[in-house]
Amino acid sequence: MRLTQGQFSFLPDLTDEEITKQVQYALDQGWAVAVEFTDDPHPRNSYWTMWGNPMFDLRDAKGVMMEIDACRTAHPEQYVKVLAFDSSYGFETVRMSYLINRPAVEPGFELLRSEGPGRRIGYTVRSYATGRPPGDRYGGETRHGA
Repeated sequence: MRLTQGQFSFLPDLTDEEITKQVQYALDQGWAVAVEFTDDPHPRNSYWTMWGNPMFDLRDAKGVMMEIDACRTAHPEQYVKVLAFDSSYGFETVRMSYLINRPAVEPGFELLRSEGPGRRIGYTVRSYATGRPPGDRYGGETRHGA
């Protein structure tokens, strides 16, 4: 099951050239760019691990692309995304977020139902991959941190 989170998620994976253009657009707007990764793709998991520090003062996408390549190399079987943060007064929020790397096999999600008092039914969604320990969810051993 293909994970669909962020911009461009229903399109084919972006090429490096397309990623470079998107990153350059964000930098041209004055937005800070960051790279994050995770092996827990749950839609409500908003706390991905940040790769290095946010890149506040860059003006050229090449610097961001170097960090993207390093993160992909260190975490080839994890989800990696690019975020662009706009610190302008009145916005102060993420303006762009899109996946740039994904595991070769995405096992999908499981819907769990539980019954409560008064015939109440509760639902939980979890990734099949989270049945394995962090760092070992999508194949080989993964180094944590950067």
